[in-house]
Amino acid sequence: MVIEIYPHIFKNEIPLPNNPLKAINNYIIVSESKNLIIDTGFNTAECLTELMNGLRELNIDLNKTDLLITHMHVDHSGLAHVLKDYGVRVVYFSQIDGEISNQTSQRDVFFKSLNQLLGFQSDFTIKFGKEFGVRRSGTLDFSPLYEGDILVIGDYCFEVVDIPGHTPGHIGLYERQHKLFFCGDHILDEITPNITFWGFEQDILATYFKSLNKVYDYEIDYLFPAHRRIITDHHKRINELLHHHEERLNEILGILKEGRKTPIDVAASMHWDIGHKKWSDFPSSQMWFASGEALSHLECLVHRGLVERTNKDGVLLYGLK
Repeated sequence: MVIEIYPHIFKNEIPLPNNPLKAINNYIIVSESKNLIIDTGFNTAECLTELMNGLRELNIDLNKTDLLITHMHVDHSGLAHVLKDYGVRVVYFSQIDGEISNQTSQRDVFFKSLNQLLGFQSDFTIKFGKEFGVRRSGTLDFSPLYEGDILVIGDYCFEVVDIPGHTPGHIGLYERQHKLFFCGDHILDEITPNITFWGFEQDILATYFKSLNKVYDYEIDYLFPAHRRIITDHHKRINELLHHHEERLNEILGILKEGRKTPIDVAASMHWDIGHKKWSDFPSSQMWFASGEALSHLECLVHRGLVERTNKDGVLLYGLK
């Protein structure tokens, strides 16, 4: 269903069947000269149908429409190739996430090596069901956006804001005059964005905290997230997210009192609100997401000097200092 949430700004809630995210908020900003679509949904027939139905309902001419992808995850970028084929003029991406998204072979090597670091057995495979869609082969021709770039759509002047954390190159759009912010998965209501491990060269959780505090200082009346409800008190929600992750860090410190553990062992001992009582009941994809988030928190504790990391036969082990 397409609804106008602000003058000339529409939200098309696209269902994501059999996925805990439930739906993605696809935003469409319209004007006489050009339009802007923000995020797409998975590359599935269901998402494509809902997306195109919304565009037709608004009489969107793709030949005068641009597409912005807030970050690389396939629920946001899955249909970018398709929309480019259908005629959108430009696909915008951050330089960082756009390059990672296109570097499929390097990304696959990284994730394969990550499985061993996390502590998964060599025969562990991540099974993504058909609800995640098909990842389109080939590189996406995109135009990179950087902090401070301006996109003008009708009466709106959007500033590009770097908000890394959920991914290394996550971006948002800030409309200063109207106090609007399109934040992708940076800040979500009801659920918390997954903050996973992206390499030892940075403390990605601390990076996420920095991005949250950056947005905290903005004047925002309406924060438009990619999932769940529109947020009208971003200060309150940011404080809740910061508190959530500090609780996570303390939970992990408590788990490590039992002795040194692999990231997957830590994840198996943590509390998760995904509808499965036992770790063994988790789908492989959720095990992987949870273990990646456990690792980002463990690395944050290493950077804080509270935990030490060792490597035993290619598997990471963490323990209290």
